[in-house]
Amino acid sequence: MYLTADQRRSIDQIAARNGTTMAEVIRTALDRYLRDGDVDVDHALASTFGAAPEASVPSRDEWSRE
Repeated sequence: MYLTADQRRSIDQIAARNGTTMAEVIRTALDRYLRDGDVDVDHALASTFGAAPEASVPSRDEWSRE
């Protein structure tokens, strides 16, 4: 999963405030998202499409599965 600098900063702040880890913040957010079920996925994707055009993603050939 790739996060923007702002997303990472926000998650780090939440984790520090709650005395937990970044992973726990993300799991909690995902649980809420899945539980609520009324999220308009199409709208969410459309409203964020291209939000980070400068983002670079390594080629799948560079991924390590260790």
